[in-house]
Amino acid sequence: MPGIDECLLEVMRLPGARGASVVDWTSGLALGTIGESPNGDHEATAAETAEVARMTAEQPAFARLATDSGAQPPGQAPSTPVEDVIVTTHDGYHMLRFVETAFDSSVFLHLWLDRSEGNLALARMRLGELAERLVLA
Repeated sequence: MPGIDECLLEVMRLPGARGASVVDWTSGLALGTIGESPNGDHEATAAETAEVARMTAEQPAFARLATDSGAQPPGQAPSTPVEDVIVTTHDGYHMLRFVETAFDSSVFLHLWLDRSEGNLALARMRLGELAERLVLA
């Protein structure tokens, strides 16, 4: 089971990977970074992507949420958290993959992928696998 550094090294082996980070979306801090940053500043990118992750994860339009008591409203399926967010730009993809943790699950992987060299489907599958195996200590 890889830690943050090993996980980021594996992410950068993906075709077209330009940069990656592990970010805490509650604080907006990068827990680890590798490669390039879209705006040249990994910490600013972490804060910006954390805003996107937070807005997505907290919106009922994107995920059915349990009530405060933990019970599902009558007739509703179980809670379905957001798995990932993909943002496309003219030259790349930004993938945010949420990592389930034993504590508060406020961590995600961010991959910046070159659009002409990357494979979005492959990257999404690999990020999902890495997110499941990532060990946060």
